[in-house]
This record gives sequence, C-alpha cells and structure tokens, in this order.
Amino acid sequence: MARHVVLDNVAHKNLKIITRRAAELGDNVAAAGVFPVEFRALQADYPIVFRKLSETGAYEPVSVFGFEPGENLFLRGAGWDASYLPMSVERQPFLIGLEGEGPDADERMSVHIDLDSKRVSEREGEPIFLEFGGMTPYLDHIRSVLRAIHEGHAANRAFSGLLVEYDLLEPFALDVELKNDVWRRMEGFHTISEETLGALDGDALEALHRRGFLEAAYMALASLSNFRKLIRWKQEGEKRSGL
Repeated sequence: MARHVVLDNVAHKNLKIITRRAAELGDNVAAAGVFPVEFRALQADYPIVFRKLSETGAYEPVSVFGFEPGENLFLRGAGWDASYLPMSVERQPFLIGLEGEGPDADERMSVHIDLDSKRVSEREGEPIFLEFGGMTPYLDHIRSVLRAIHEGHAANRAFSGLLVEYDLLEPFALDVELKNDVWRRMEGFHTISEETLGALDGDALEALHRRGFLEAAYMALASLSNFRKLIRWKQEGEKRSGL
C-alpha cells in the first residue's frame, strides 16, 4: 500500500532515498509511461509504443522493458543497463501534489513522498534535506524531474489528440520465440504508422512540427529497432534458466 504525504523538512529531515536499481526496490516492471520531451534520449535504448487508457480513451506513450508482467530485462548485472532512465522511473518515490484550489497549478504544486516505498530509508541512500533543512542537490534535481513530468502529461494529451486526429496509430503485436519452439506474444499496444505519417499533407506536418511532435513521432518509429535487443536478452535469459 502506498502512503503519500507532503514532503516536510522537519518531519522527514532524516530520510534518505535508495537510488540503486533493483527488482526488490520496485523496478520489476515491464513498461513505464514516458513523455515526448524524452523521446530523443529514450530511443537509444527502449522501444516506445502507445497504450490506450481505459478511463479516458487517450493514448499514452510507454517505454517497454520486458514481454510479460513484472519482467524488466534492463535489470542486468549491477543495475539498470541503459544510458538513460525514464523520468517516471527516476522520480520514485516522489510525486507531485496540488494544494488548494485555483487556476495556477504551478503555484500550488508540492512534492509528495510515498513513505511505504522500499526506497525510503534512514540508514542508506541520498539525503533529501541538508542539516539545517535546506534542499540537497538530489531533491533539487527531483523537483525538476517532477516539474517536467507535470508538463509532460499536458504534452501527452496534445500528442495523443493529434495522433488520433491524423489516424497515425495502428495496433501492434509481437511474437517472441523462446526455447523448444515456445512462443510469447506481446499485444495490446499501438505504434505510429510509418506509411500514414509519410503520406501526411503539409498542413498536418506543420501542425505536428509546430508542437515538437513530428520529431517525437520519428523518434518513436526509430525506437522499435530496440525490440531486437530485448528479444535477444529474453532468449539469453531463457537459455540460462534452462526453460
């Protein structure tokens, strides 16, 4: 169970955050939500696909880490084997809260922390506050990540709307061959249609470019080649386990 509270430099003055990456710390996830501002960095390591949100019907971009629930193939050796960590992963166990009411969300934003997270400790990790209550460089960085995530949610809504408007999404399924002719199917996601994107007229391309989404679309397409790496890691893992 999560226990979210507003971060406080008195009540939480001794807390530290364990930043190493490990399954026992909650990193055993097969995918995580991402944002267009990250796509250039993400596409070097992760496949980027889209999933439909049942509550809104909008599409959310996600980075794929594995082919089944709880499988993160990037957890290799001493930690997370990638050059970039998605913001939604890096920000754990912090999140943004909005205090009070009013139109100015920026003024009402506050940092919350999940006190039940296995990353929260008083014995090891990165300190959150300085000795006399000021923010550490680590917390200052986390605040910038949380602000980028807050802005990223608005960008995702706009990006999703344009992808739907221009009919750019198509269903995606992937069959992965394991040992002894055993197959696993990953489905339920969508990808950007390269053919439809290439056939867009000038007005549509300008609309995407003006919002910074044209580059994001091509970054998402380029990222799909990372599935080859994930399939190889999956097959290597099956061989080591004797399956």
